Amino acid sequence: MSDLTDLTIAAARDFLAKGEVSSRELTEAHIKAMETQRGINAYVTETPGIALERADASDKRRASKDLKGAMDGIPIAVKDLFCTEGVLSTAASHILDGFTPPYESTVTRNLRDAGAVMLGKANMDEFAMGSANVTSHYGSVKNPWGPKDGKDLVPGGSSGGSAAAVAARTCLAATGTDTGGSIRQPASFCGVVGMKPTYGRCSRWGIVAFASSLDQAGPMTRSVEDAAIMLNAMAGHDPKDSTSAPIETPDFTATLGQGVKGLKVGIPAEYRMDGAPDEIEALWRKGTETLKAQGAEIVDVTLPHTKYALPTYYIVAPAEASSNLARYDGVRYGLRVEGGTLDDMYLNTRAEGFGAEVRRRIMIGTYVLSAGYYDAYYLKAQKVRTLIADDFRQAYETCDVILTPTTPSAAFAIGEKEDDPIAMYLNDIFTVPSSLAGLPGISVPAGLDAGGLPLGLQLIAPAFDELTLFRVAETLEEAIGFDAKPEGL
Repeated sequence: MSDLTDLTIAAARDFLAKGEVSSRELTEAHIKAMETQRGINAYVTETPGIALERADASDKRRASKDLKGAMDGIPIAVKDLFCTEGVLSTAASHILDGFTPPYESTVTRNLRDAGAVMLGKANMDEFAMGSANVTSHYGSVKNPWGPKDGKDLVPGGSSGGSAAAVAARTCLAATGTDTGGSIRQPASFCGVVGMKPTYGRCSRWGIVAFASSLDQAGPMTRSVEDAAIMLNAMAGHDPKDSTSAPIETPDFTATLGQGVKGLKVGIPAEYRMDGAPDEIEALWRKGTETLKAQGAEIVDVTLPHTKYALPTYYIVAPAEASSNLARYDGVRYGLRVEGGTLDDMYLNTRAEGFGAEVRRRIMIGTYVLSAGYYDAYYLKAQKVRTLIADDFRQAYETCDVILTPTTPSAAFAIGEKEDDPIAMYLNDIFTVPSSLAGLPGISVPAGLDAGGLPLGLQLIAPAFDELTLFRVAETLEEAIGFDAKPEGL
């Protein structure tokens, strides 16, 4: 048997079923890996006691043949944006210091009910606002693929801790959330699979809100099959979430192994960026040729409003954030910084509790929603968002999925772009359009750049067509055969 921390969910499930390993052994191996990999700062809170307790419960269920599904006994990390009952849940922000919710988010409740074992809470950008995992109150996460040239690398964001934890073999999989690319971009930077479901496929209840019309939970894994397995346990209609889609949840593994023969893959010209590294274009071409060789038909599509996606996103998302974050005032929970008056207490708490990037986005959001500017900015952005969604709908009249790069570059050094917010925001240029349209997307590791760092390819499917998405992604994954991992692992 291979090292227990090198297994996929599918392989671990099979070993557990054969009795060749117990959930406790699997969990202990990952707890040990967490201890040896603390230098990358992937976790905000470790929960080894809870993990072993749930692992033992899984082993007892297995002994009595009362298993709860494919995730039973599988050790995972949970992004710190998910509220977890009785366990510190901070969204990596100082303002939520000490907050231990008395309830469980629907997604983590679904995973818990499916028998998954929580190893701990993964680090992230504060309130999920960032593309590099450098805005966390608990410090930056280091990409396990670094350091390079003496510099530590970012893991991407905001789900950087989740991506790093999976890549560093400290968990078999992790939950992430994606608002404008926060699952797919770090997955690309860390050489793992990151999947954003259709908006409404997974409940947002109990997930600390950033931008309510965009936020969506998804799996971060080491294979496409694992992502499908994990999404089976995460997804489902939730009456507690008014945006949860009241539709049947399919078996997301059902189309795996069917190949891509007869499918049409769209290539949008608008995703070719001036000044993008040649390696990104070469990788995209490699993905196109790979799918064509597997029997797919390649077609050109146009998404003419793509160039407006990033400015649209950075109006809509901060506007919703400024509203959502108004609830953090020091009165009911989390940090409180006293003042001479109630207003002083509000001001002191928010000034000390929120980091610079969160404050920046609150101010942008408040500005675009203010009297005299609402029509000029927010209302116009919503209209452009509709046009972007219409572009995708028209494109899918001639293709089944769309193939693009995931990111415009490989991982960069920590601190490299921190003084330039625009340069940081450009990291999401390939992922934001599908987020605005609410579409499912997946990043699959597809190669290494000249410096030996991973690069990902992104597939985007029509709304609620995750089955086709997984089918094409698995074909791409198997044909490319990416098997690199960080040095020393």
